[in-house]
Amino acid sequence: MLTWDDSYAIARELIARHPGVNLEEVSLNTVYHWTISLPEFDDDPALANEAILSAIIQEWLEEANPL
Repeated sequence: MLTWDDSYAIARELIARHPGVNLEEVSLNTVYHWTISLPEFDDDPALANEAILSAIIQEWLEEANPL
């Protein structure tokens, strides 16, 4: 089960489901919809905010582009 607190796990799921996505072209709204569409996601969609969605994108960037 994923919740909004699981930004790293959400990012990993999104990477697996959307390989090769250019995150510079992905809006927060898109990340929101992709996240709530995950079968493992089980949290209140109304709790999402810019900080949570930005954290998911940051985790995605770090995971997709390791040092």
